[in-house]
Amino acid sequence: MSDRAAQLRGIRAWLVVFVVCLVLSGATAFPLVHELRWTEEVLRHLPAPDALTDWITRVRRGLDTADADYPFLLYGTDWLAFAHLVIAVAFYGPYRDPVRNVWVVEFGMIACAGIIPLALICGPIRGIPFWWSVLDMAFGVVGVVPLYVVRRRIKRLEALTQPGVRAVPAT
Repeated sequence: MSDRAAQLRGIRAWLVVFVVCLVLSGATAFPLVHELRWTEEVLRHLPAPDALTDWITRVRRGLDTADADYPFLLYGTDWLAFAHLVIAVAFYGPYRDPVRNVWVVEFGMIACAGIIPLALICGPIRGIPFWWSVLDMAFGVVGVVPLYVVRRRIKRLEALTQPGVRAVPAT
């Protein structure tokens, strides 16, 4: 297998992993009420920290109230889920033509970085415990890893396709 084919295969594999995670994280935003009930039940049978159990119970109660009295509020999480799915579709561009669509990967990296200030600013405003904001920020940190790998591989692929340009060294 040529180096170009190997780079392309690696890029596509990392993108599939990223897209699957993005779709799963988006899809879980649809059934929040049921997920929180299930999570609370599971936590009752585990040696979970009290802070976590208390937080999940509080969130579940809030969602139950919203679902019963103000179901239109949950429409916002439907849009959150939809946004994840739409963003996932955008990664078909780099899957198909990585060099031409590297900007989508860079956009994803910027979005992952944006999670950190969002959590640090909006978390306290919305009364989110700091440890939960740290968990949210971890999604950005973890999400940027495959995108960083993909971007480096795309740059190597780009160098391989341009005559006279030296490939980016692997690190």
